[in-house]
Formats: sequence, structure tokens, C-alpha cells
Amino acid sequence: MLKFLSKVRIEFNALDPRIASCMEFLAQCNAPKAKESNPACQIQVKRRTDDHPPEIKVTFVTGAEEVFDATSTSAHTIRNMILEKGQMLENEQMFRDAGLNWPVLIPDEELQRPMAGIKPRYAKEKKG
Repeated sequence: MLKFLSKVRIEFNALDPRIASCMEFLAQCNAPKAKESNPACQIQVKRRTDDHPPEIKVTFVTGAEEVFDATSTSAHTIRNMILEKGQMLENEQMFRDAGLNWPVLIPDEELQRPMAGIKPRYAKEKKG
């Protein structure tokens, strides 16, 4: 997960009962396997004293930033969202490195064509 990120900032009030996602996400970031995937990724923890809701801010290696509301989003969901966006950014970079346009635009007529080698399934007729 960290291989797609340049910075992670986790903000929470330690007395807030809604910090479970922040604590779990912080544990995932500090796991040896995660740190090995990108040792240059900065992990910052800001302990707040106000009523600001817990949040997780991530900066992708491309510079794109996202903020997650950790009160209503689980650490697992945040991790999956980062992985999905990271894969998309990785695919985009592969296309650009190959000199191809991004995003790939597929003409409507191509999408409407039947797929070769795939037979359409029809509902079985009832015998009566």
C-alpha cells in the first residue's frame, strides 16, 4: 500500500472514541512489510486536542491528495481505496511510458460487438 504513497498524515484526538480506523491504519503503515515497500514514505501522526473528527490524509507519489473521514470509513476500506487508485496510477504510467494515450478510449461500436468465442446463454425453455 505504501509503495503508491509519498506521505501519510493521521490526525485524531486520543480521547475520541471514534479513532479505531486511525489506529488500525497506523498499525498497517508501521508494519515491516509496508515500510519495506516504500521506506521513503513519510508517516506523520498529529494528536489533536479539539473535537475535529479523526481523518487520514494521503499523498500519492504523483502528488494527488485524498482525505478520508476515519469516523465512518474502516481502515480496510481506506487501504483498498488506496490500492485501487495506486493500481490505476501505475497503469496510467505504463501507458504513458509506452507512448500511448491515456485514458484509453474505446469506441462505442467496439463495445457493441459480440465477443469472439463466447456463446450467448439463453434461458432454458420450459417443457409443458
